[in-house]
Amino acid sequence: VLSAKVAVSLRPGYHVNSNTPSDPYLIPLRLTWAPADPLKLASQVFPQPSMEKYSFSEKPLSVFSGQFEIITRFEVPPTAKPGMLSLSGKLRFQACNDQMCLQPKTLDVSLPVEIVK
Repeated sequence: VLSAKVAVSLRPGYHVNSNTPSDPYLIPLRLTWAPADPLKLASQVFPQPSMEKYSFSEKPLSVFSGQFEIITRFEVPPTAKPGMLSLSGKLRFQACNDQMCLQPKTLDVSLPVEIVK
């Protein structure tokens, strides 16, 4: 199993909805990866979200703020050749503060990983 960590850092005062938002209409934090032969996506681990109350919502929202990591685990088949690979993906989110939300964004993510035997 190979683990890839994506570090996220939000500006002070801003948050993003977690990967499991409180309401279906909220835009969840999503990290998707392009296929990277021979790796197979196994799982993703998001941090524990905070339940925060904001003036614009009647109930607390499931959010991430500050700095955190998203860990993706990939299965490495026994036939995989050792060496460097470049993973490419997309991070989709909507940043908000306690007054407003910015337009949703999708950022390109590129991560070098090494297959070791």
